[in-house]
Amino acid sequence: MFFDYLSAIGVKADDESRSAIFTVIVWLEWPEMLEWLARDHLNEEDMRMSHSVTFEDVWRMFQETDRKFQETDRKMQETDRKMQETDRMIQENAAQMRETDRKFQETDRKFQETDRKFQETDRKFQETDRKFQETDRMIQENAVQMRETERLVKAVSKQIGALGSRWGEFVESMVAPACRTLFQERGIPVHAVSQRVKAERHGRSMEIDLVVTNDSAAVLVEVKSRLTVDDIHDHVHRLQQYKEFFPSQANYRIMGAVTGMASDSGVEPFAVSQGLFVIVQAGDTLQLANPADFRPQIW
Repeated sequence: MFFDYLSAIGVKADDESRSAIFTVIVWLEWPEMLEWLARDHLNEEDMRMSHSVTFEDVWRMFQETDRKFQETDRKMQETDRKMQETDRMIQENAAQMRETDRKFQETDRKFQETDRKFQETDRKFQETDRKFQETDRMIQENAVQMRETERLVKAVSKQIGALGSRWGEFVESMVAPACRTLFQERGIPVHAVSQRVKAERHGRSMEIDLVVTNDSAAVLVEVKSRLTVDDIHDHVHRLQQYKEFFPSQANYRIMGAVTGMASDSGVEPFAVSQGLFVIVQAGDTLQLANPADFRPQIW
């Protein structure tokens, strides 16, 4: 039949639809279609149902079909909108994924930089530790050197002590006794020879190694282990100030003399030029280096 044919070609229709379709064919006056349907595809039941459907039924069915088409179109548009929204969200997610990937790469770069800095810090700590160890080694070496220096200082102190002892012996056993003879030979009477004569005036002090005196004159003798030019200058300055410290001898003729167990080159002639007596060793005895016609400086 006709509607079986529609079903065979994929068109589904209920009883109401079947009648409406047939009525449309009648209403449009398609005689060829009616003849074809009557001859080959409609049975009596189909013909009977067509006479029971009115135009209003057909119009209402078309309206309902149009509404369904519009609803389908609306749904299709909504589906399209959702597809576009989904596509937009996918694109946003892709952008977010790219941003997340960029941030991960940046984080990885920072981690690598942090690791590099940690390695650099560790290298610096190792270098600092090496320097500390080197410093500790140097401190230990310095401690050894300090102990050696301390030992040397003690040895030098001992030598200085021995030298001081020799200097004292030199003054007491040789210089002091020789002064009596040497100055008397130069026409200077000697009444007394005093060692380490000291005086203080107005917060200042003075010390003379040996003072050879009589009733009107005094010879101030400076004794050094090694005689230098600076010692000569210092002794001249001392001679200039002597009467300030010893006012009881203000009317004395003050003269000076120097001597040493050793002396720098040129010191003895310089002392003579400054008007000082110079006492030097001659074997086991002492003698004056001044010429016979020497006239001492009087202060």
